[in-house]
Amino acid sequence: MKRAGVPVAVAPVEADWAVDAIRRGGGEPVGLGQEPVGLVWTDAGAVGELRDVLRAHPEISWVQLPMAGVELMAEAGVLDRRRQWTSAKGAYAEPVAEHALALLLAGMRYLPERARAHSWGKPAAQSLFDQPITIVGGGGIAIALLRLLQPFRARVTIVRQRAEPVGGAVRTVGPSRLHEALTGAQAVVLTLALTPRSRGLIGRKELEAMDQQAWLVNVARGGLVDTEALVEALRSRQIGGAALDVTDPEPLPAGHPLWDLPNCLITPHTADTEQMTRPLLADRIAENVQRLAAGRELAGQVDRDLGY
Repeated sequence: MKRAGVPVAVAPVEADWAVDAIRRGGGEPVGLGQEPVGLVWTDAGAVGELRDVLRAHPEISWVQLPMAGVELMAEAGVLDRRRQWTSAKGAYAEPVAEHALALLLAGMRYLPERARAHSWGKPAAQSLFDQPITIVGGGGIAIALLRLLQPFRARVTIVRQRAEPVGGAVRTVGPSRLHEALTGAQAVVLTLALTPRSRGLIGRKELEAMDQQAWLVNVARGGLVDTEALVEALRSRQIGGAALDVTDPEPLPAGHPLWDLPNCLITPHTADTEQMTRPLLADRIAENVQRLAAGRELAGQVDRDLGY
């Protein structure tokens, strides 16, 4: 009997929303024993289990991952070249950019210290309007954040792999000019993927290059920042502060020095909660099922060489 559409399995956790997305894309949800062409993987942490499933099912030619950053899969060597791999990169850009803006404003308005205060204190704040801001990373989050920053007339510098102009940014520079882009910025926002090359990108020298009143905002991955160097920079007031949705280690353990620093704001990786991302991932699944059936390029393809 002819199948209704592209056969796609969902694993390792059954998810009605993913099954509905496959149907919405014109595909046919099937079990792993029914020779699926595609696989929607629903557990970002089940790396070994995914490897076992793919070893047992060589007929799977496309894997949709649930997360935007695929460093765990890349480090484990799961991203083989026999299959097409897609992630959620770009799909979660708007809620993450929204959170980055909230952290940015909170830092520049000194809200972390004021939220902990028990006395009136000395009035202090910075305005975001017309200020120089540096975004490290040039993907979907950076583009969404650029749009959010437009009403503030922020003068944004983008640091990305290819120094090609980005609409809305006053300039775009390559990685070799990172220190130049850090100097003079009122805030530095990290939106890039974590790869072996970017791990520890912001260390002592980079923090020294930042202005004394500047805030570091990280909505990407904790491993991009040298945590020990950041603690030292915050204690000495070398920089204005840090607003972190991600940390290294993560979760950040109780008693860690970052918790007690008045110029540090931490949110527990809530820039893209499951409540926010599930419908966005469902849309990505439906779109890619349609594209796979039509023989078109898939959305959110993982570059195995670059690691994202």
